[in-house]
Amino acid sequence: MLFGKKSGIKNHNRERYDRIRRLMWIKCESCGRLVYYKDYKTNHYICPRCGRAFIMTPKQRFDLLFDNNAWERLTLPIVSDDPLDFVDRKAYKDRLAEARLETGYNDAITTADGVIGGIPTTICVLNGDFMLGSMGRAAGDGIVASMEHALEKKQPFIMVTCSGGARMQENILSLMQMARTTVAVNKLHANGIPYIVLLTDPTFGGVTASFAMLGDIHIAEKGARIGFAGRRVIEQNIREKLPADFQTAEYLYTHGMVDMVVPRTELKAKLEKILAVLTKQPHIPHPITIATPTPDTKKIRGMGENDAYDKVLLARNENRPHFLDYINGIVEDWTYLAGDRLFGEDPAMCGGIGYWRDTPAVIIGQEKGRTIETRQFHRFGMPNPEGYRKAQRLMRLAEKFKLPVISLFDTAGAFAGSAAEERGQSQAVASSIATGLSIKTPYIAVNVGEGGSGGAIAIGTGDRVLMLENTIYSVIAPESCASILWKDNKYKATAAAAMKLTARDMADLNIVDKIVTEPSGGAHTDWQTTMEMLASAVSEQIADLQKIPTDELPTRRAEKFLAMTRDVEIYAPAHDAEDK
Repeated sequence: MLFGKKSGIKNHNRERYDRIRRLMWIKCESCGRLVYYKDYKTNHYICPRCGRAFIMTPKQRFDLLFDNNAWERLTLPIVSDDPLDFVDRKAYKDRLAEARLETGYNDAITTADGVIGGIPTTICVLNGDFMLGSMGRAAGDGIVASMEHALEKKQPFIMVTCSGGARMQENILSLMQMARTTVAVNKLHANGIPYIVLLTDPTFGGVTASFAMLGDIHIAEKGARIGFAGRRVIEQNIREKLPADFQTAEYLYTHGMVDMVVPRTELKAKLEKILAVLTKQPHIPHPITIATPTPDTKKIRGMGENDAYDKVLLARNENRPHFLDYINGIVEDWTYLAGDRLFGEDPAMCGGIGYWRDTPAVIIGQEKGRTIETRQFHRFGMPNPEGYRKAQRLMRLAEKFKLPVISLFDTAGAFAGSAAEERGQSQAVASSIATGLSIKTPYIAVNVGEGGSGGAIAIGTGDRVLMLENTIYSVIAPESCASILWKDNKYKATAAAAMKLTARDMADLNIVDKIVTEPSGGAHTDWQTTMEMLASAVSEQIADLQKIPTDELPTRRAEKFLAMTRDVEIYAPAHDAEDK
C-alpha cells in the first residue's frame, strides 16, 4: 500500500498519480517497513529490507524479460462485462469499472511479443492488480487467443501467473475457462511449441488447476505462494496448523511440482538459456577443461583376484567421475530440471537440458555424490520412484522438441525401501523402460560406472548403448550373488568372473554397441581425457542417429532389444543329443 493514501480514494488522473507516487514511500506488506519508491523500483520491485517480491504490472514484467525493454502489445478479444448480472455488496460492473480505472488495463490478461536472448517470444501476463488476477471469460479468451497467436507465429510462449483463481462473479462461465485454456495448451504441446510457466506470488485455485501446471518447464519466482486451496481454508478443513513453508515456491520444488526456484533478478538469464536449447540455437562449444581430483594413491583393496572383479572395483572407484562431473566438464548452458510433477524431487536421478558440445540435448543420469553429505543427499545414486518418473518426463520433453536423450547411468540399483515400494518402485522402473523404448527421438545410453539391475536398464534402452572400458553391467552385485549361490561372500571375485559383467563381456554378448576407451590408469586418473573421449563418442552416435527418420527409431530400437540374447552361443554349455 502507499503510505498516506486513504482507503477508498480513487485515482482519476494517472499522470498526476504516478508523478506523486514516485516521490512517496511504500510500506512492505511482509516486514512492515517503509521503502523509498525509487529504491523499490531499482530493485525490481523487491523490498530491499526483507526480499519480498511485490506484484509487477504487465508492463513491468515485459520490461524485465524482453530484450532492450522492446515489445509490442497484442490486441485481445473483448467480451461482455457481466453476463450473469451479478451483484454482491456491489455490482460486478462497478467492480470492473473500478479495477480498470485503478490499473489502466481492461482485464486481468495482457500479452506482448518481443525478443528474449534474440529469440522471438510471446509473453502473457495475469495481472494480480486487476481483481487479484482472477480468471473470467475475458482472461480465458485472452489466454486462448495469445496461445493461438504463438502457435501461428511458431514461437515460444511464456505464461506469467499471478492469480487468486477463478472469478466468482462469473461462476460456471469462469470454471469453464479451465477446460478452454487446457485445450489451447494441448495445441501448443501437439505442435512442439515451447510452453514455459512462470509462477509468481500468488497463484492459486483454478489457474494452478489448469494451464499453470501444464507447462514444459515450471519456474517459480522466489518467495511465491502457490497452491490450489488457500492456507486458511486447508487449516480450517483439517483442523491442523500447517508448516511455515507450506505452499511456498521452495515447498513445491521439494514436492516435485516445479523445475526450479529463481530470484526475480535472474529470470531473464534463465529464460535465455532454456529457450536457446529448446529452439535449438547454434552453439560453438568451448574446449573441455576439467581438473582431476587428487586420487588416493593407496592400492585399492581387493584388486588382483581376477580381471572381472578388478573391473568391479574400478567401476566403483571413489575418484571416478560421476554424472554431475560429466555435466560440469562436457555440457554447456546446463539447466537442471527437477520434479516428477506427482510427488517429489529425487536428487538420486538428475536431469536437465543443455548443449552436449554443439548439440542441444536432454541429459539424465544417476548421481552418487562424493562426500558423506552429498552421498546421503543423492542416496548413493539409487533413485526412488519419483526419480524414474522424472526421467520419463524428461524423455517426453526430449521427444516433443526432437532433442536427443543422453543417459549416463551409474547405480547399484533402484532404492530398496518401504516408501519406495508404497509409491510404486516396480511400476516406475517398468514405465521408464517402456518410455525409453517408445520415444521418437535419438536416445544414447552410456554406462559410466555401475550398471546395477533394473535401476540401470530403466534409463538404458537406447538406440545406442555404450560402456566405458572399466564399467560393469549385471543383474545383481557379485557380492550378493556369491552370498546367495556360494553361501559365502568370499567368492565374490569368482562370481564376478562367472557372471560375465565387464564391458568386454557385454560387447561379446551383443548387449552394447561400443566400448569407450579409458585412460590407461582408469577414468579416475584422468578426467580430462575420459571426458574428451566420451564427448566425442556420444557426439558421433548422435550424428549417426539424426540421419534416421525419428518415426523409425522406436521400431529399430525395439528390434535391437528383441534380438538380444536370441543367438548367444559364446558361453553356452554343450548339449547332449537327448536334450536336443
